[in-house]
Amino acid sequence: MAEKTFAFVSLGCPKNLVDSERMLGKLAQGGYAPQSNADGADVVVINTCGFIEPARQESLSVIREMLDLKKQGRIGSVVVAGCLAEREKDMLLQQVPEVDQIVGVFGREDIAEVVDRAVAQQREQRSLFRPAPIRALEDTARLRVTPRHYAYLKISEGCDRLCTFCAIPKMRGKHVTKPMEEVIREANELAADGVRELIIVAQDTTYYGKDLYGEVRLPELLRQLDQVPNIEWIRLLYAYPEHISDELLDTWAGSQKIIPYLDMPLQHINDRMLKRMQRRVTKASTVDLLGRLRDKVPELAMRTTFIVGFPGETEADVEELAEFLKASAFERAGVFTYSREEGTPAIKLDGHLPEDEKQARRERLMAVQQEVAFAWSEKQVGREIPVIIDGPDPEVPNHWLARSIADAPDIDGLVRVKGKKLSPGDFVKLKVTAADGYDLAGRSIGQPW
Repeated sequence: MAEKTFAFVSLGCPKNLVDSERMLGKLAQGGYAPQSNADGADVVVINTCGFIEPARQESLSVIREMLDLKKQGRIGSVVVAGCLAEREKDMLLQQVPEVDQIVGVFGREDIAEVVDRAVAQQREQRSLFRPAPIRALEDTARLRVTPRHYAYLKISEGCDRLCTFCAIPKMRGKHVTKPMEEVIREANELAADGVRELIIVAQDTTYYGKDLYGEVRLPELLRQLDQVPNIEWIRLLYAYPEHISDELLDTWAGSQKIIPYLDMPLQHINDRMLKRMQRRVTKASTVDLLGRLRDKVPELAMRTTFIVGFPGETEADVEELAEFLKASAFERAGVFTYSREEGTPAIKLDGHLPEDEKQARRERLMAVQQEVAFAWSEKQVGREIPVIIDGPDPEVPNHWLARSIADAPDIDGLVRVKGKKLSPGDFVKLKVTAADGYDLAGRSIGQPW
């Protein structure tokens, strides 16, 4: 009997990508053969994002594109998984009734059985939803779609924050820590598979351990990860500011492998806005934390995000945020417009703003941040910095695309490297010769390692 083929589309954040890789592994174990494009596949699985309206629209667009191919007879079945399925549940089948099966976030372990039903055109049960787990799901035996030399390592699931603008707890459940021994086992598995850069992800990385061990245990986890052989860089994403302790900073400063990069979403700086967002931090505590971070972690490259146009935000609040951006000189920052999300407390707040005003405020703040980021790039010219090679530059012979410590994959900038005899996953010292906006360029020095 011929092996059934499947194509997979993964949308959304790196946490969703880990789920996708786990599902890919489950499907391969279930006897399905992956193919790189949808045309001709027996089944297409779409792991969707449901975070905000633009992400939902993107997910629905991809679903309809695949359904159109199905209608033309070019693919067999369509299965929808992930956050949009979890958020909409069976309502999704009313929007796109031609979908064969839907499966929620926590039904990912059953993906092979769901796909079996889709391929067999079994229509009596078309949806599968599992309750949020009381124990973190394992992420081993993944079929990775990232390049071999880097991988995402998810250390917990869900979130206890209950920020008023956010629907993630409704889709992903409460915070559940993955036991430390499982995280270390997975890290070793990834290292044995060629990973040299581990990227730590969770909905709230700095809350790691609170539910399982009764206290935050991220420093201890990082100390153990620092001992995993063959890993060169450990990059930390999604750090909530409340639990960045002196112990964490000391662990970081004394580490061999945790690079001086931190993704710490701040969302706003005005105290009234922070309270309405239910962020549980203040401007004063944030400024103090940023000072401690800069003192303890030299050469820190910091990424953050802000929400603009939140209900009740005034022109004065936006100006305060603009001044904060200038003063803080974040190497990397993104600004997003507030999205009205059904089922979140913020939708009931007064003072909602029109979309054109939110967009205008975003553009104003991004112009401020662009000046800061471009100035930082210019300051790198003439320096010698380590970079990791991601692959050949498709446009220029003997040039490579790489990332510096300041560049997380698919989020930040890139570095163009002139050099010979390099390979993806190589680390090389770079002499920076030019800056181009958010990106850098230079030539390799010495031998790769």
